[in-house]
Amino acid sequence: MSTTPKIALVTGGSRGLGRNAARHLAQSGHDIVLTYRTRADEARAAVAEIEALGRRAVALPLDTGVVASFPAFAEALGAELQQHWQRDTFDFLINNAGIDSRGLFAEMTEEAFDALLNVHFKGVYFLTQRLLPLLADGGGIVNFSTGLARFTTPGYSAYAAMKGAVETLTKYLAKELGGRGIRANVVAPGIIKTDFTAAAREAHPELEKYMAGQTALGRIGEPDDVGGVVAFLCSDAARWVNAQRIEASGGYSL
Repeated sequence: MSTTPKIALVTGGSRGLGRNAARHLAQSGHDIVLTYRTRADEARAAVAEIEALGRRAVALPLDTGVVASFPAFAEALGAELQQHWQRDTFDFLINNAGIDSRGLFAEMTEEAFDALLNVHFKGVYFLTQRLLPLLADGGGIVNFSTGLARFTTPGYSAYAAMKGAVETLTKYLAKELGGRGIRANVVAPGIIKTDFTAAAREAHPELEKYMAGQTALGRIGEPDDVGGVVAFLCSDAARWVNAQRIEASGGYSL
């Protein structure tokens, strides 16, 4: 078995579920490239956390909602791969970066819709396309969706629709990239205790209790409930798992 470490790129890997996924990947023996949008301090802390586990890590700035920035990002990524790993490719792309924007269908603005679209679907689509030459044959793609693509919560029609598009895209990626041995799968979390959901939980103090009551396992999720699923999908144990949607919601709304 090769001892050469695999390299995983985690967008939005400086905080929340992305940071947790990066840590689980590092614990599984992967080296990490993570991206951040504005908080360089959080990115440095995430890198230090990964390095403390004995893995290499670098952080690069990226706004996944700005497609025009992707060529420069790909060039910077290529330079980092050469400098730190003497490689031209990385092995796993984790499309995790996201923003939260709630709004009832009747009240959703075009501006808020476009912001969600740019990050959650257009950005995922064209960043993956741009990075294909750098993604190693036999590697993998893990796209983040949401449990809201299966069950419904008022206020998330736009967000969930973008994630539904990502789920369909993932099947096409699996089909079109299969010839290169690249797998593509979806992880769909339920509500998780992160800063991503903090605003909704603070605005509706009863939300957590309600969601826990609707979940078979009797609680809402923690980041550690999801990071391990990502690490599994980026392991040899998942080599025959392709074009699948894995929901990590504790059995919500069954």
